[in-house]
Amino acid sequence: MPNSAVVSAPAVPPGSAGASRVFSRSDLTILGLAALASVLAGAAHYAAAPSVLRFVVSAAAIALLASVVGRCVERLGDRLGAGATGVLQSALGNLPELFIAFFALRAGLLSVVQAAIIGSILANLLLVLGAAFIVGGLKHGTQRFSAGPARTNVVLLALATAALVLPSFAAHTNSPATHHLTALSVAVAIVLLAVFALSLPASLRRQTGSGSDSDSSVGNAVRAIGHEDSTHHQGHWPIWLAVVLLAASGVIAGLVSDWFVDALQPAMESLHISQAFAGLVIVAIAGNAVENFVGIQLAARNQADYALSVIVNSPLQIALVLAPVLVLLSFFTATTLTLVFSPLLVICVVVSVVVTALIVNDGESNWLEGVILVALYAIIATMFWWG
Repeated sequence: MPNSAVVSAPAVPPGSAGASRVFSRSDLTILGLAALASVLAGAAHYAAAPSVLRFVVSAAAIALLASVVGRCVERLGDRLGAGATGVLQSALGNLPELFIAFFALRAGLLSVVQAAIIGSILANLLLVLGAAFIVGGLKHGTQRFSAGPARTNVVLLALATAALVLPSFAAHTNSPATHHLTALSVAVAIVLLAVFALSLPASLRRQTGSGSDSDSSVGNAVRAIGHEDSTHHQGHWPIWLAVVLLAASGVIAGLVSDWFVDALQPAMESLHISQAFAGLVIVAIAGNAVENFVGIQLAARNQADYALSVIVNSPLQIALVLAPVLVLLSFFTATTLTLVFSPLLVICVVVSVVVTALIVNDGESNWLEGVILVALYAIIATMFWWG
């Protein structure tokens, strides 16, 4: 049971060096690399460095800043509880992606944004979940998780992605709604945000050890990592420090995202990368793969329930929060975003959700199933290389 890992983790003695240390070694490493990469990205941008260099450095900075955001939420989780941590994760987990997509819309890169929305879902369901199954399977053999919560998460994901792809079906089948796609997208966005808002009270009420519902919460998963890392002298951040770092990393992520998008189009032309591939793979991975490394970490520790919850929750956030917010924010840019995706993107997300549902339905995972998921992601990414 996942909760047993939390209960059995030894506490750090109050007077130990680990309890008094503010930053752990890994904290300093992540913060230092994020600061260095951000400075280099700014220097490359203002020095008008070659577009490919600006693109690579800013992408690395965004990935590291996403990791800092996730770490700040993790530290706040120890103070605020599992429910509040889940809410924070939902609200802030995709902040770098939101910035990138907003600036890309402002630059008129609609295809990049649409591909990035679907790509973020695929990256989590196929690449990150597949990597977690591979790591966990090779280290622990067949891993078992609670089939009930897993099926519930996948059903929620199927419903959320259906809300994203149904406007596309309406458009491509020439239904009467075809002439009102903007209004339809706004209506769907409002419904999805309402569902998210209605889920907040239940998320805030969840507490560690309160049953299967809490077992599947992101907040509990984050706290599980926090408890286990305490044996390795994890740093203890005051709330004010976590909030300040969270705000600072958010502001810097906004600046770096602007630089990233500024270099994106010329870099795509230099590297002969299509907008679809850039959004589906590069933007999606830069925005969230490092943040969701926590899911792979949990699988390596044989906490399969928590790993699955963390990884599947991220595409849920994208469908329930990120995509609807972008639809509404697009009215403040030169490019209006609708929830109408190309038929190929729709097919890819539907296939990915179906394959994921089939794999997790039995409550077990192994390394070969992880290879299947990663291979499917590689096939989809290759298919979009040419556009």
